[in-house]
Amino acid sequence: MYLTVVIPCFNEEENIKKGVLMEVYDYLKAKQYDWEVIISDDGSTDKSKIELNKKLDQLKGFRVINNSHGGKPSALLSGIKVAKGKYILITDMDQSTPIGELGKLETYLGKGYDVVIGSRGLKRKDFPLYRKFGAAVFSTFRRFLILPEIKDTQCGFKLFAASKIQEAFPKLEFFKRVTKVKGWTVTSFDVELLHIVKKMECKIKEVEVVWNDRDESSSKGGNLQKYVKESREMFGQIIRVKINDLKGLYKN
Repeated sequence: MYLTVVIPCFNEEENIKKGVLMEVYDYLKAKQYDWEVIISDDGSTDKSKIELNKKLDQLKGFRVINNSHGGKPSALLSGIKVAKGKYILITDMDQSTPIGELGKLETYLGKGYDVVIGSRGLKRKDFPLYRKFGAAVFSTFRRFLILPEIKDTQCGFKLFAASKIQEAFPKLEFFKRVTKVKGWTVTSFDVELLHIVKKMECKIKEVEVVWNDRDESSSKGGNLQKYVKESREMFGQIIRVKINDLKGLYKN
């Protein structure tokens, strides 16, 4: 198996209905290599599972993992653990970065890169102004503390050598928490993950990709108050990663 695509799912009913999985299938079926798609459901409370079951018969090479609710990193880990591919692509259900952008990332495989990540830039079509401003502030703050060479750590379109992400992902501080996760909480686990693989001496390439906000999910939340709360938490997480780094906790 050459490629595994892992798609986390939490209350994605509307996105599934609009046909995003068929877009992924149509792109991959033209590939000359073997691939699989793992949809890792994080205990969805809407009709995501019903919609997935309706479509699976049409999607050869796709399978669903049903998990109890644990948060996005937990859903991703479930898929990563069972992935058969030499490489693992993480992508979001809404396909704001379309699967067709994979070709840009694949170009750098075999050129010494273990990790190739998508970068959205700051223009971000359909993003409200407050989120564009927040993204710029977050990037500046994060680059001052950690991973200064990477512009965008938060794009949900990342390609890894399977052996590297399977070693790195379980090391995330997220899995050491005892606090129960509620809802689809945005975190900065991407920053810590990229920092860990960098400490593993993986070579990382950042590639600009197409990104348009296509998320139609109505039950994950996303209002201004929630965004401000999540932003505070993410800034705190960045500081914790920096402190952990100074303590030497990421040394191999």
